[in-house]
Order: sequence, then structure tokens, then C-alpha cells
Amino acid sequence: MYYAIISEDVPNSLALRMTARPAHVARLEALKAEGRLLVAGPHPAIDSPDPGEAGFSGSLVIAEFESLEQAQAWADADPYIEAGVYQSVTVKPYKVVLP
Repeated sequence: MYYAIISEDVPNSLALRMTARPAHVARLEALKAEGRLLVAGPHPAIDSPDPGEAGFSGSLVIAEFESLEQAQAWADADPYIEAGVYQSVTVKPYKVVLP
């Protein structure tokens, strides 16, 4: 089943994100290589695809896991958590309807 991992950043998280980004992206690439990643990306803090110094307000990952517990464990191990990027993370079941 798919699960949505919805994360909210702490204020002014850009420098923290940049430090942990390579490890964060490597985990997403592994999900992609396994065919389990539906979509992943950050939420720009402003209405722009390139927010520059404004940075990001959070992230969304939708990926396939065997259970909610496995999805939560994967989310809990995100390098952005250790780096202090996220102030909260919510993991929910997700049902793909369209396209």
C-alpha cells in the first residue's frame, strides 16, 4: 500500500536542509530504484518553483510500504529529522485514484 509522508519544516530550515540533503535524496533514490516511490518533493515557502533564500516549508513523499509501521519507521529514520529540519512528520495511508 502507498503511504503519504507529510513533513513540516522548522522556520529558516534551508541551511539545515542543504547539509542533510545528499543523505535524504539517497534514501529517496533507493525507493525509486526499488519501484516503490510514487512522488517526492519539497513545498516551496513562496509561490515559486525556485524559492531561493525563502527555502521550503516542508516535504511530501508518497511511497509503497508493507505497513503503516514500516512507513513510519522509514520516515523516522530520515536524515532531515536528525539534522533538525522537520518540526513534525505525519504518515498516513494513501490511495491512488488518478491518473
